[in-house]
Amino acid sequence: MLHRFLGGNDGAYPGYGALVFDQAGNIYGTTQNGGTADAGTVFKLTPSHGGWVESILYNFTGDGEPLSGVIFDSAGNLYGTAAGGAVYELSPSQSGWLYQTLWQFQGGSGGSNPTGGVVFDSAGSLYGTTFNEGGSAYVLRPSNGSWTLTKLYSFNAYAGPLDTPTLDAAGNVYGTVFDVVSGGIVFKLTRSNGWLESAVTDFGGFGQPVGGVIFDANGNMYGTVEIGGSTGYGVVFEITP
Repeated sequence: MLHRFLGGNDGAYPGYGALVFDQAGNIYGTTQNGGTADAGTVFKLTPSHGGWVESILYNFTGDGEPLSGVIFDSAGNLYGTAAGGAVYELSPSQSGWLYQTLWQFQGGSGGSNPTGGVVFDSAGSLYGTTFNEGGSAYVLRPSNGSWTLTKLYSFNAYAGPLDTPTLDAAGNVYGTVFDVVSGGIVFKLTRSNGWLESAVTDFGGFGQPVGGVIFDANGNMYGTVEIGGSTGYGVVFEITP
C-alpha cells in the first residue's frame, strides 16, 4: 500500500481515472471527494526513503468532483476535467501549481458533465466527451492564448460516454456509450466533411460498457463491460478489425 487516504484535506475516494507517472517517477491522480471544500483533489505521490509522500496540488471548489485522471503535456503541465463542467490545466510554478479553466461547459447544445478525461492529438488539441444532454464528443484547440471548443458529435443517447476517448494513428476517435436499456455501443468518429459516427460493436443485451477502449500494436481493440457475460458479472472483450 503506497498511500491510505484519510478524507478531509488528504482527499477521499480515488475511485475514478487512471494514475500517471512523470519522468522522475512521481505518481499523479485525482480524488472524487476530500480537500478543503470536499469537492475533490489532484494529488501527487513522491517516493521517499522507501515509502511515498502525498502532496495535494489542487483543491476543487465549485468546479469540482473530478471523475477522471490527469495527463501531461511536453512542458509538464497537467490537464483534466471536473464533473462540475470544467476542462482545466495545472501549471507548475515556484509558488505551487497554478489552476486555469480552459473551458466551462454551460449545458444545452454545448453539452455538460465531462466525466471522462481528455487526450492530446499530435497538433496539441484536446479531445474529450460529455455525459449529459444526450452525450457528445468535442475537441478543444489552442488559439492565441485561449481555447476554442468544437463539438464533433451529439450522441442523443440516454446517457453519453463516461470515460476518456481514444485516438488512433489516423486521428479517428473511439469510445463507449453506456445505455441501461440497449446495453450500449463502441463508437468510432471519422473525419469526413465533418465527423461521421459508426458503431464498431452494438452490445445489445450482452453488456454495459462504462470504461473506454485501448489498442494493441496490431490494431485490435480491448475494453470491458460492467454487466454481462455468462455469469452476469462483466467481461473483458477484444474487437478485431
